[in-house]
Amino acid sequence: MTSTIENTDIGLGEFDATCTAWLSEHLERRTSETAEKPSYAIFHNHSESEERALIEAAKTWQSTRVDAGFGAITWSPEWGGPGLSASHERIYVSREREFRAPERHETVLVTVELVAPTVHLLGTEDQRRRFVTPFLRADELCCQLFSEPGAGSDLAGLSTKAVRTGDSWIIDGQKVWSSGAQFSEWGLLIARSDTSVAKHRGMTAFLVPMDAPGVEVRPIRQMSGGSTFNEVFFTGVELPDSMRLGDVGQGWNVALTTLGFERNSSAGIVSAGGSGTDLLRLARRLGIDGDPLVRQKLANVAVYERASALMVARYAERELAGHVPGVEGSIGKLVWTQNLKRIGDAAASFLGPKVLADNGEADTFAWTEHLLGAPGYRIAGGSDEIQRNIIGERGLGLPREPR
Repeated sequence: MTSTIENTDIGLGEFDATCTAWLSEHLERRTSETAEKPSYAIFHNHSESEERALIEAAKTWQSTRVDAGFGAITWSPEWGGPGLSASHERIYVSREREFRAPERHETVLVTVELVAPTVHLLGTEDQRRRFVTPFLRADELCCQLFSEPGAGSDLAGLSTKAVRTGDSWIIDGQKVWSSGAQFSEWGLLIARSDTSVAKHRGMTAFLVPMDAPGVEVRPIRQMSGGSTFNEVFFTGVELPDSMRLGDVGQGWNVALTTLGFERNSSAGIVSAGGSGTDLLRLARRLGIDGDPLVRQKLANVAVYERASALMVARYAERELAGHVPGVEGSIGKLVWTQNLKRIGDAAASFLGPKVLADNGEADTFAWTEHLLGAPGYRIAGGSDEIQRNIIGERGLGLPREPR
């Protein structure tokens, strides 16, 4: 498909008109008549067939966007993007929200927003040529293989082993909470390659084919019924050294780079739960939007949503300028997760007892999905406590927390 963006010097106004016209050709615009039943779920509950259908739709839409010049807007033409600014990207994202686009499934987000830029930044030339474009287009999907039963927030405490044998590595161990592992062709793995040095220096990163002999994925059944997360077991998995990402012993740097992208993604890219717009619609429907206390809660949410958007914009501009992810991602994630709680608390206060039982009334009991899911993102992608440690120690130079 030929890219819609032919002029890489396109101004913001012209770009706005171009992407709006393109979206109008490919999607139905959101209206009050076409609005779906509201869902404020943060962690969805789907069957495997439903999940696969969502993923296929998300993959198709991502490749369509990339081919048209809207799926990798800040990436250079070498990688399939038009090489535009982060401001152009923000305009497109804003416009796409006005249309009924396929849901951007978490596995596609991990591949496009986390793994692709990590490989681009730290991979060899061969790895970049092999993986970056297929990951950006979501032709092949990737999951993160970081957390372990004994190493969650303390990622440096991992015990999965990588033993070198000539030009190959043998991987043995277990990972857990690996979202989308059952749907992914590749996994970004961090393993212990040297036990004789400080734990942060003895790790190495690899790209693992998920269908390799010795890789076993076991879905974890959640209390909601879904199986978003997985355990992944490695038994004598052999990888060529060409699958190593970064230098030997530099897995911690790879992990921090990916987590930096993840925190930025959580702060501004992941669409989960209710928003300030949903909250305002609820207040208006209940006829309480004139109440000063209600308006104060709505204003607080709006302020923090705007702060989060500005943080993401700053982060994107720094990334485009070649800066390695820093504490901005941690700050942005804290702002975002705290606002998820702020939105949920406000919705519960507006609804009162109506939030507790499903009586068939629209936009009431649906908010329980937000209330029950919001605490999860205070852990996912690094807990709030870990984010504060990162900001304090690496951003502000404060003394390390006693460990």
